[in-house]
Formats: sequence, structure tokens, C-alpha cells
Amino acid sequence: MPAVTVEDILVLPRISEPDQATAVDRPVLSVTTAPSAFEGEGFPVRRAFAGVELQALDPFIHMDQMGEVDYAPGEPKGTSWHPHRGFETVTYIIDGVFRHQDSNGGGGLITNGDTQWMTAGGGILHIEEPPEDLVMSGGLFHGFQLWVNLPSRLKMAPPRYQDIRAGQVALLSSADGGALVRVIAGELDGNAGPGVTHTPITLLHVTVEPGAEFRLPWRPDFNALGYVLAGSGTVGAGRRPVKTGQLAVFGKGDVLTLGAQRIMDGPSEKLDVLVLGGQPIREPVAAYGPFVMNTRAELVRAFEDYQAGRLGTIPAVRRPLPNDPRPGHDVL
Repeated sequence: MPAVTVEDILVLPRISEPDQATAVDRPVLSVTTAPSAFEGEGFPVRRAFAGVELQALDPFIHMDQMGEVDYAPGEPKGTSWHPHRGFETVTYIIDGVFRHQDSNGGGGLITNGDTQWMTAGGGILHIEEPPEDLVMSGGLFHGFQLWVNLPSRLKMAPPRYQDIRAGQVALLSSADGGALVRVIAGELDGNAGPGVTHTPITLLHVTVEPGAEFRLPWRPDFNALGYVLAGSGTVGAGRRPVKTGQLAVFGKGDVLTLGAQRIMDGPSEKLDVLVLGGQPIREPVAAYGPFVMNTRAELVRAFEDYQAGRLGTIPAVRRPLPNDPRPGHDVL
């Protein structure tokens, strides 16, 4: 699991150790196991939030762990063109390569440790797929896609695209050097990540060394979730066991505790956890398929607008005409 790392973690800024006397550990309210499913054209996912009340997830709506899967040649799959309205999609690739293109002009390739942050807002069309060379060769693929809700006042905001390279992510160390923290968005202990968010959130990828325990300071007004991407360990001061594919929901407090087993269950050498939380929006949610709105009437309008072509236009394919030396000549 490469993502982005450093040779010597001790050169990184250290996260402050929460005060043992005054800091309040967040209790673990639940641990759920993500069921497996297939998305798009048939790539395997784990539904990370399945079985969890929306109130505990707010401001998040949905999250899929994509893979981890080692494709044979010809097997990699993606999605076809599809619409979104009313929220943001965050796609983080740990292993492999994915290509994104949208009707607002955003897009590109993302690979180990890169993130694509797409604000659908009032409406957008996009496609996500492996590049042709990966389809031909096969290979390892692993990542996640998170849906972040937008408040009603921003549901119809103009679409926006952020291409976040792995080298832009803020890298931090736990106080004892036993955990590496990648800040993708939001802020942790005074250190800001590169992702610009409409809804206040913090999104981290944490790697904990075997046998280490990490007490992570956390904003008390944010909710808190921890999804195990790989490895096995414990969550909370009570050291509740967790493993790959499980989501921990934390209660109130200002410290999250993560611990890694000395000997991992399975092939992973370390504990990798996606830690996320945000300021709850506390508004009605009406979600169906690719749309997340506040009312059923708004959902109906979204489908009508999509069918009428008001959410965007699929860009024309650009390829050279036969016997035409000009690169990128439009073919409609």
C-alpha cells in the first residue's frame, strides 16, 4: 500500500500528544462490516457505510472501498458516463491508475496517493475508468470514493474540480513516530491539507506501525469515523478489535485512539485507517441513485433536468482523421 510515504518518519512535524488529564477519549459506538458488491461496469467494492444511520455519518452520504484487487489482463473496469447533483465526490487512489473526465472540463489520471475532488453542485456528467494500458496489462487496483453532502444553500453551486497530487498532501508523524498521517483535506493540529471543502471536514489516511498506539486529537464539534483499509488492530480506549473492511463510529469527545496489532491478520504489514469527520449539516436528505437533495420534489427535478440535457453534455471525442496529420482534430 504505497500511497505516499517517507523514508524517515522522524523528520516530519509531530502531532501534539493529547493531555492525559483533560482530553476526553471518544467511545466506540459501533463497528460494522462492509458488505461486498459490484459498481459501474462490474468492479468490486465494499460498501463502507452499509448499516449505519445517516445521522451518525452526516455530512457524509456514501463510501465505497474499490478493491483491493489484482486484475488479470483485460479485467480492469470502470463506469460509463453518469450524472450527479447536490454533493461532492472524493476519489483517492492508493494503488493503480484511474482516469476521470467530466462535462465541466475537469479530469485527468490519478495514481498512488492522488485525489480527485469533484463538486457536482447544480449538475455534472462524468466518467471514471482505467486507462487503456492498464486494461491491457492488468495489475493491482485499490482506492476509495467518498460522497460529501452539500448544505441546501450550496446544492446548486457551480461545479468545481480539484486535482490533488500525492506530493501536495500534508505528512505528519505521531508524537512517538509510530504512525504516519496524510492530511488530504481539512486541518489536524494546525496542519492543513490541500483539499478545499464546501462543508467543513477532515480527511486523513493513517498508517500505524505494528504494536503502536496513536491518540489522535479531534475537533469536538465534528463527528468521527474510522474505516480500516488494511490490517488489523483496535479502536477506542477500550481497544475494540477491528480489521480490514470494518467501520468504527465514535461518540463525543476530542481524542480518537487507534492501535495496530503486533502480528497482522492477513497479508498487510501495518494498520491503514481512513479517518474522517465533519460538521454535521443537520438538514433533510433525499437521495436516490446519483442525486442527493433535500426533498423528493428536488430529486424529481434533478431527473427531469438530466433527461432534458441540462446537467451537461458529454464532450466530443478527439482523435485524428484518417490521413489528417493535425493532432486532436474533432470527430463528432
